[in-house]
Amino acid sequence: MNQQTINEGKIMAVISYITAIGLLIAFIVNYDKKNEFVKFHIGQSLRVWILAIVIGLVLRLAATSSGLGLLGLIRWIPLVFAVIGAINANNGKLEKLPYIGTIGE
Repeated sequence: MNQQTINEGKIMAVISYITAIGLLIAFIVNYDKKNEFVKFHIGQSLRVWILAIVIGLVLRLAATSSGLGLLGLIRWIPLVFAVIGAINANNGKLEKLPYIGTIGE
């Protein structure tokens, strides 16, 4: 992938990590352009937001049955992954996210 492709896709790649709506916007904008850099980061971002949904559902069930307040700290994990992904996108890197970056390949 050349530097021009990365530079053209940086903004949409970063936007894909800013909420699920940003992911949808990046997907729609990149649908016609087919920028590979943006496509990579859309895939990574999709993994983050699926993880956020799964963690939310699991925590809701666990908190209702156990009443453990410390489980609430786990909900911040997707945010950490989103920040890491956005930093990688802004720096023009194609690095997969730790632990979840290879799921579904």
